[in-house]
Amino acid sequence: MLRGWQERCRAHDHAEPMSAGPEPIRGCPPAIRWLPMSSTASASRAELHILERMCGRYTNTAGVQELNDRFRVPITSDAGTRRFNIAPTEEVLAIVSPRGEPEAQMLRWGLVPSWAHDLKGSARLINARMETVATTPAYRKLIPRASRRALQLADGYFEWLKPEKDSGPRQPFFFQVDGGAPFAFASVWTPARIGEEWIHSISLLTCDASPNGIARAIHDRMPVILADRDAQEAWLDPSLGTDDALALCRALPAGRLSARPANPAVNRPGDAPEGPELLFAPA
Repeated sequence: MLRGWQERCRAHDHAEPMSAGPEPIRGCPPAIRWLPMSSTASASRAELHILERMCGRYTNTAGVQELNDRFRVPITSDAGTRRFNIAPTEEVLAIVSPRGEPEAQMLRWGLVPSWAHDLKGSARLINARMETVATTPAYRKLIPRASRRALQLADGYFEWLKPEKDSGPRQPFFFQVDGGAPFAFASVWTPARIGEEWIHSISLLTCDASPNGIARAIHDRMPVILADRDAQEAWLDPSLGTDDALALCRALPAGRLSARPANPAVNRPGDAPEGPELLFAPA
């Protein structure tokens, strides 16, 4: 099944040969919007809610020591680590700097604006377009302030390929940076008081995927990935205002991104499965 998809992709632009296994799929042009026949059932209404939001699932499979070594910020708990299927509204691991020094916190994924009276609608605010983040009411007071910018820790993300027919199933793809190294999504966060409880929530930024041939083959948007320490430190630098911060929000070069078909079970609604088997297409 996947071999047929790869052969047609290779024939389209003469990309380098690809195996039927979980090797990175490179060179598929943006015009390709079909996928192989699959026994996977058509996406349910609940699944489509996830699929319509780009980068609706991601991973943070590294352990505490690896993350400490990578980001050099003390992470003292395993909360938010060893995750293979992080979903909207869950608590996620991030680095923030509310008092001038970077610290690790668990934040709810899906921004709850400071003026909100309840959590309704937060699942729709899991990401923000970098082109409009400085003007959108929910985000415009966050992006200028380093104390409200965040590093959302990850080591991969999922995106879904659209089928040729609207009624067909969507094939998830798993994206990694530099062969699987941990990285950070450029994000913004805010506290909000809901009733008697303070909710700290987060939303990641997205950018145009067209400069990245790997990403744009699957979706026209991609998350803003801060893969290097200097970019991560700059994102939390209080000397950077809106314009300088947004200048960091570029598409990651294609040479640093790889993608492979993933397990359709990753977008199962309800009690989402966890485990490394989600990162590979079933045999």
